[in-house]
Amino acid sequence: MTSVTFLAVVLAAVLHASWNLMAKRASASGVVFVFAYSVVSLVVFAPWAGWLIWQGLVPWSPMVAAALLATGILHIFYALALQWGYRAADLSVVYPVARGSGPLLSTIGAVVILHEAVTPLSALGLLAVVGGITLIATGGSLRAFRGTTAVKGVQWGLFIGALIAAYTVVDGYAVKELGVPPVVADGASNIIRVVALAPFVLRRPRGTVQGMQGLWGLSLGVGVLSSVAYILVLWAMAQGAPLHIVAPLREMSMMVGALLGMAVLGERLGSGRIIGCAVLTGGVVALGMA
Repeated sequence: MTSVTFLAVVLAAVLHASWNLMAKRASASGVVFVFAYSVVSLVVFAPWAGWLIWQGLVPWSPMVAAALLATGILHIFYALALQWGYRAADLSVVYPVARGSGPLLSTIGAVVILHEAVTPLSALGLLAVVGGITLIATGGSLRAFRGTTAVKGVQWGLFIGALIAAYTVVDGYAVKELGVPPVVADGASNIIRVVALAPFVLRRPRGTVQGMQGLWGLSLGVGVLSSVAYILVLWAMAQGAPLHIVAPLREMSMMVGALLGMAVLGERLGSGRIIGCAVLTGGVVALGMA
C-alpha cells in the first residue's frame, strides 16, 4: 500500500466522520434526508460519471451490471437494517458490533474472493482497530451488552456488519477486478437508492418539503462529502490497496467522529474512549506499515 493510497483512505475517514456529524444534526428527518442527499450526490457527480461512460472507459459486461446492481441493493438493505436495528436494540450494542464485525468479515471476503494474503502485521492492525472501535463506541463499559435486548443488538450488529462487508467486497471486486471507475460504482448505488426511496418520499411532496426545512445546506454537504469519501476508498482499492487493509483503515472515522463530537457537540470523551483512540491509532499505524 503506497503512502498516497494510505493518505487517501485516511482523508476518506475524516470526511466520513464529518458527513456523519452533519447527518446527525438532521437525524429527525429520516428517509427524507437520505433521499435528499442521495439526489445531491447523483446530480453533482453525474457529469463526471457520464463523461467516463461517454468516453468508453466503463468496461460494460453482464458481470459489471450485476456488481453495480448488487451494490445498490446492498446499500439499501444496509440503510434499512440500521433503522430496524436501532429500533430493536440499543445503539451502544448495535453500532460497535456492526462497525467491528464489518472489517473482520470484509477481510474474510478479501481472502476468499479476492485471494489477498493477510500478513501478521495487518492482522494485528485489524484486531487493534476492532478493539479501538469497541472502546470508543462503548466508552470502555460493556454494561450495555448485559441488557435485556443485548442479544438482539448483537444479532442486528452482526447482520449490519455482514452487509457492510458484502458491499465492500462487491465494490472492491468491481473496481479491482472488473475495472469499474469508482465514481460510476458510487453513482450506481445512488441511482438505485433514489429510485427505491422516491415512491415513499414523493407521495407526500408537501410533507417532504416541510421535513427538509433548514436542512438543505446539510443535505448538500452530506451529499458531496459522502460520495467523495467513498470514491476515495474505492480509488485506493483500484490502485491496488488490499481490501483487507482498506476496510479496517477507513474505520478510523470512529476516532475522528469521537474527537469531532467532543469539539463540536461538547460530548464527553472519557478515559475509555481516549484509550480506544490510542488503540485504534496503533492499529492504523500497523496497517500503514503492512
